[in-house]
Amino acid sequence: MKSFEEKAQEAIQNPQNIGEMPDADGVGTVGSADCGDMMRMWVKYKEKDGKKVIDKASFQAFGCQTALAVASMATELLKGKSIEEAKGLGVDDLSGDLGSLPPMKIHCGEMVQDALRQALNGELEPSQPSGLQNPNTLISDMNSKAKGTIKIIPLED
Repeated sequence: MKSFEEKAQEAIQNPQNIGEMPDADGVGTVGSADCGDMMRMWVKYKEKDGKKVIDKASFQAFGCQTALAVASMATELLKGKSIEEAKGLGVDDLSGDLGSLPPMKIHCGEMVQDALRQALNGELEPSQPSGLQNPNTLISDMNSKAKGTIKIIPLED
């Protein structure tokens, strides 16, 4: 039986459904450019038997290899699920063949779960965490600096 590390390494070496989806029905973004872990997930729906179901899902991830592995598994698992079914999936469900995540990697699965839930809420534009400048490209978000105003007050001797 393969260990978690072996399964994760296989998923990382051959990720599924990676990349932007310009015609997505929903987009979710979580993470922080400051800490380096970010995840964006896109979902596209279709009608099946009078119900809206997930036709396809894709993602981009930076920073955390376990999050990349979980997102890859999750995007395959989501196909054909209704919004309600997808919202009910927990981290262990989204991890698919990886199985339960080790305690120190649970936050990686939670990033995937949070990005998915945002996408499922029907947001056409991603919610921008503090410091994100371009909602369309995750790499530009990672490279951007948080913009704010700094007031400089000279000190007198």
